[in-house]
Amino acid sequence: MSRIGKKAVAIPSGVTAAIDGGQLSVKGPKGTLAMPLSDNIKYEVGEGAISVQPANESREARAFWGMQRTLVQNLITGVTEGFTKVLEITGVGYRANAQGKNLKLQLGYSHDVDFAVPEGIEIKTPDNTTIEISGIDKQQVGQVAAEIRRWRKPEPYKGKGIKYRGEYIFRKEGKKK
Repeated sequence: MSRIGKKAVAIPSGVTAAIDGGQLSVKGPKGTLAMPLSDNIKYEVGEGAISVQPANESREARAFWGMQRTLVQNLITGVTEGFTKVLEITGVGYRANAQGKNLKLQLGYSHDVDFAVPEGIEIKTPDNTTIEISGIDKQQVGQVAAEIRRWRKPEPYKGKGIKYRGEYIFRKEGKKK
C-alpha cells in the first residue's frame, strides 16, 4: 500500500479538473496544465478532490500509484502557486543578465553564452550572480535550471560555477608542497 497514493489530492477553490480523452487537464489562475493518464491507475475527480487508485493488483500498478498521485499534486500546485528554482553563480567575472527572452551568461569562456528562454518559463536576475527560474510546469522549470547549470558545473577545488541554492559542493584540498 502506498502511503502517498492513499491520500486524495485536494482541489482548491478557483481550480477545475476534468478527465477527457485519456488526459487529466487542470485549469487555475496561473494557466492550464494537462497530463496523460496511465492505464494501470484509476483516477476519480470528485467533489473538491482527485483520488488515485491502482486499476488492478499488478506490481506495476502499485509501483505507479504514488508517483501518479504526486504528478497530479504537481499539476494542482503549478496552476495555483507555480514553481521556482534559484541558481547561484560563484566565480570572478561570472555573471548573468536577463534580457527579454534571452539570458546572457558570462562564465569565463571566450564568448558570452546566450540562452533562449523557452515558452512558459520566466527568468529573472535580481543581481548579476542570482538566476530565478519560475513557471507552472515543475518538470520544465527543473529542466531549464539543469540546462543552465550544465554550462559551468561547480568544481570541487574553488567552488566556481553555477549551483542550485542550498546545494552542497564537496570541496577538495589542493596540491601540497
